[in-house]
Amino acid sequence: MRRLLTTLILAALLGFAAFKAGVWWLADQRMSEARQALGESGVLKRGKIGSGVEGRLVLSGAHWQDFELTQPLVIGRAEFDAGSPVALLTALMDPSDLPASWSLQAEGLALVLEATMFRNWVTADGASGGEQAALFALPCAPDPRQQLGSGDLLRMGITRLAGELIVRQTSDHVHLELNTANTGSLELNWPGARISLMSPAETLTSSSQPLEITLRDGGLMRRVAAYCAREAGVDPGQWAARALGAFEASLKVYGWRASDQLRALYRQWLLEGGEITATVRPGSETLGIPVRTEDESADSTRVWTLEYNGAMVPDVFLRKAEPVVAEPSRESLEPVVARENPAVTSWHAEDLETSTAWIGRKVRVSLSNGNLVEGRLASVTERQLEVAREVAGGEVAYPIAIRAITVFEVWRRGQTQ
Repeated sequence: MRRLLTTLILAALLGFAAFKAGVWWLADQRMSEARQALGESGVLKRGKIGSGVEGRLVLSGAHWQDFELTQPLVIGRAEFDAGSPVALLTALMDPSDLPASWSLQAEGLALVLEATMFRNWVTADGASGGEQAALFALPCAPDPRQQLGSGDLLRMGITRLAGELIVRQTSDHVHLELNTANTGSLELNWPGARISLMSPAETLTSSSQPLEITLRDGGLMRRVAAYCAREAGVDPGQWAARALGAFEASLKVYGWRASDQLRALYRQWLLEGGEITATVRPGSETLGIPVRTEDESADSTRVWTLEYNGAMVPDVFLRKAEPVVAEPSRESLEPVVARENPAVTSWHAEDLETSTAWIGRKVRVSLSNGNLVEGRLASVTERQLEVAREVAGGEVAYPIAIRAITVFEVWRRGQTQ
């Protein structure tokens, strides 16, 4: 009896070791294949591989560096739960043979923001003018072409985007949640859909049923409206009207015209944010938003299911219009530069490479950790600069590493146009 018990214990230990080793090897092979498949777009680092006998695969310390971005997306911990050890091994051997039900949870997602998030060659290509009009462009300067960017988010105190992702696949639907800190959340439910890891494009055609999307801004839009209005020199209502005008102009480029209720909803969202729940059809040209003719009555049977802060919003639809091809004006071909008023003294962002020219001037430095340092620029070296601040009748110079600086601003008068 003792020999049998010893044999069973040894067999269990050997089986456990074989399972752990098999999961590690298969996961390493699949991650290598993923790195090769994504090699043209960026670099994927898998981090450490772990597993559980209940059918879990855990990756710790992974990150994705997109070639177009200056900062990587850090993935603190990602857990794939197949439901059983056999299902996990089967999925790792053949990723196209996923179990009927599985889940993926990624925690510690973080993307550190910089004033310029895209590489120079990306922004140079984007300035060619061949791209389609953006529907949701938010002007954030006196020049309406200057849109809300990562530098603006930094000045608003948002130094990074962080949160968690949850994906659950069952036999009859897909559920996805993306929750972020201070920047809102996204929730998606899609009946009948199946996620395909081998052919992601097939996921969009896996179900003919509409998906339900819930978007919550987490108070972000109020902050954006107040900040962009201040940067543009107008009140929030006027800023919202400008953003609404840009939205309508972009719709005309695509050949659509928004209903009065849709325009009112968009303006309200810009100023107040909140929660929007809507049904979306991925295969539709308008994503499921109904299109009505000019003579179609307001009580038409074609209604878009949309709720704003828990209340149903009626009469949200589009009308077909003749596409408008906007000819680029001479002003649109000029570089986007914020207009400055030479009669007004204010903060102006400057290139760090020119910081030596501002020694002795009043400066303001935004750091990657969210802190803001203001004072007189005392000295500049290759690795750091010193900002002197008045303390008890004297001055104390604070050394600041240049690599930690995200925004460098000088208190000065504007330049003559």
